[in-house]
Amino acid sequence: MYPQKGILCQKLENPYMNIHSLLRGSILCLCFCWLVPVASVAQEEEDKKDPNITTFTADFTPYEGFFKYYWDAKKGKIWLEIAELDEEFLYVNSLPAGVGSNDIGLDRGQLGSERIVKFERVGPKVLLVEPNFRYRAQSDNADERLAVEDAFAKAVHEGFEIKAEEDGRVLIDITAWLLRDAHGVVQTLQRNKQGSYSVSKDRSALYLPRTKNFPKNSEFEATITFTGTPAGRDIRSVAADASSVTVRMHHSFIELPDDEYQPRVFDPRGGYFGISFYDYAKPIGEPLATRYISRHRLEKKDPNAATSEPVEPIIYYLDRGTPEPVRSALLDGARWWNEAFEAAGFTNAFRVEMMPEGADPMDVRYNVIQWVHRSTRGWSYGSSVVDPRTGEIIKGHVSLGSLRVRQDYLIAEAILAPYTNGEAIPEEMLEFALARLRQLAAHEVGHTIGLAHNYIASTNNRASVMDYPHPYITLTETGGFDLSQAYDTGIGEWDKVAIQYGYTQYAEGTDEEAEAEQLLLKAHEEGLRFISDQDARPQGGAHALAHLWDGGTDPSEELNRVLKVRRAALDQFGEKNLRSGTPMALLEQTLVPLYLFHRYQVEAAVKVVGGYDYTYALRGDGQSPLQRVAPRQEKEALSALLATLDPKDLMVPQSILNQLPPMPMGYGRDRESFPGKTNVIFDPLVAAENAASHTVSLLLHPERANRLMLAETLSPSNLSLNEAIQSLLDATWFQKRPAKGYEGEVQRVVNMVILRHLMALSQSKQAHDQTRAAAVAALKKIQNFAVQTERSATDELYKDHYNYTYRLIESFWDNPTSVTLPETTEVPPGSPIGADLGCNHSE
Repeated sequence: MYPQKGILCQKLENPYMNIHSLLRGSILCLCFCWLVPVASVAQEEEDKKDPNITTFTADFTPYEGFFKYYWDAKKGKIWLEIAELDEEFLYVNSLPAGVGSNDIGLDRGQLGSERIVKFERVGPKVLLVEPNFRYRAQSDNADERLAVEDAFAKAVHEGFEIKAEEDGRVLIDITAWLLRDAHGVVQTLQRNKQGSYSVSKDRSALYLPRTKNFPKNSEFEATITFTGTPAGRDIRSVAADASSVTVRMHHSFIELPDDEYQPRVFDPRGGYFGISFYDYAKPIGEPLATRYISRHRLEKKDPNAATSEPVEPIIYYLDRGTPEPVRSALLDGARWWNEAFEAAGFTNAFRVEMMPEGADPMDVRYNVIQWVHRSTRGWSYGSSVVDPRTGEIIKGHVSLGSLRVRQDYLIAEAILAPYTNGEAIPEEMLEFALARLRQLAAHEVGHTIGLAHNYIASTNNRASVMDYPHPYITLTETGGFDLSQAYDTGIGEWDKVAIQYGYTQYAEGTDEEAEAEQLLLKAHEEGLRFISDQDARPQGGAHALAHLWDGGTDPSEELNRVLKVRRAALDQFGEKNLRSGTPMALLEQTLVPLYLFHRYQVEAAVKVVGGYDYTYALRGDGQSPLQRVAPRQEKEALSALLATLDPKDLMVPQSILNQLPPMPMGYGRDRESFPGKTNVIFDPLVAAENAASHTVSLLLHPERANRLMLAETLSPSNLSLNEAIQSLLDATWFQKRPAKGYEGEVQRVVNMVILRHLMALSQSKQAHDQTRAAAVAALKKIQNFAVQTERSATDELYKDHYNYTYRLIESFWDNPTSVTLPETTEVPPGSPIGADLGCNHSE
């Protein structure tokens, strides 16, 4: 052996060492060398053998619960004990501490998607596997189920090494998995052009205060730091250090509900969100797609009683960080739903209470209403954790943006001009804002109990809190403003129908589908209707009665009424809209929501033009599937829309302009202000351009123009595209007596807005050829008009305007892509009333 050989060589090189000493040393060395390899082999064998869990975790802190786990304080690790391999459970990630920017979209309390997963052992590994529940075979035949399971890809989300095991239980280290970017923060920041980031392992750690265990759910939380190079203004505006962005991520392991829950079949007329999957065990004559509504489990103590208390009520808990008087308003509004559950045969089935002290809002055991702060106002959300197998709602989670109430307050200031003496604040302003919060709380809770938006309700006496309400402000006989009916109170009649449809527990033996059918048909006969998101959006939308932020039963009449309220408020606008001691320049912030007060009713009225009235009809239910709006209604709507292009209504009165100085030092313009082309001086022409472009862009939207073109071919009595365009030109370009001065300049701004949108329509790939032809014909009319009028014009400004128009169109004929069209400045955000960002079951 090599050690022995080395010693012998050393001994031989020493002439003074006797042979006896040499032999004795060699024997000792041989014995030692023989013992060392034996001990090493034994240790290696011991190392290969996994220790038992009890021994391995002896120095760790155990947490008993759904999944038992251990905290290794020395190494900062969590070890998960898996007692039931191949047992499915629900996994949800969330963001309990966010970034704070509505535009970035990483809010406190934001839920991630839910997944059904399970741990599978493969030799020394445990895999975290997600079965594919979008494709199933609901069959008693195991082979049939397996055939579908093997046909569609599942997902393996992680692999873990087994560190210890005992009596069929295994132990794995899940620390790295908990410290990953589970919520997709890196992708979100990159998608929103805020910079390139990655997880900093050195600056991330488990967060023990919110890492807890319960019998049916295990909750883990981690502090995650993302480091990188910031590129966007939004992240710089909210992060303490934009190069080191720290949030917290939460992970929930949840026991799946038992199989006693009875799914309810989805009906498109019922007003619910739902789940869908393909069931390959269905008979050949039946559709593969299976749809269930999303709802909480709610059962009567006495199933046969017409009215009964529930076995377990639905309880929502309000964020303890919500201040008064907001707190009371939110509690009041959310509690409105108990009335709807009473209509469905339940007593005290829906409750709203304050969050227990110390409770974790991300804990799946709590339905929560959170009061969420951001740097800018934005949407509120009603999200849910749902069992993907059945549609059962396990947790409702509402996030209410705290700045929304301030936007409502600003609208009230703009309308009322309340500061006569500079100090007094009318109580009605606060009540106006709180009334909106009550409605908002009810609306978002409605999403979390399963309900979708119902955007046709505003035309039917505010029949649902699931609509978006515009404040209904009226003029009094004395010329004042009445805000008392701005927002409705209580649950709507449609909401009661929807809860009955989704939650009524029928006596045993009842045909549930037949009962639900009769309920919905009766509601329709009474004039209660349901139309949701895809049919309510203004850009190209076709439904004439379903809108966001509208009011009144007739969109055109309501637009005319809203314009009168707007004009009356503009006529009195001035320093009385500001408190004493406030910089006069801040009048502009109050002016913006007033100047654009009509913007959403414009969106409602424009959908009547080329619009249809339709339902989510089923064969045999007696509902009218589709009918075109009467030509008379279209023309009334067109007339109301053209009134919004009147220069007199677009002009900001000079009395207001004289009170709008540039922003003083320490203050600045932001996206809530009108942009401008006059440097620090308020630009009234940009305001006019914004409002005019809003109307014209919707009126000449390619899809709306296509419907108008098609309508003429179906019936000569219908409003045609050419007729609509001609009416637009007659009201603007072709006026016999064009205005002069400031009014004339606003008119020229409107003219160029129309010209730009006609050019865009003539080139649109969304437009039919005949639609583009109509736009080209209109441009030719404008060009001919410009040539003829320019020769006889005596006003030099109009002369220049017509000459410029002719040359611009001529260049457009030669090469459309070479013409740089005037760019419309961006309109300040208005939605959500208080950024059109979309819905996750959001408002």
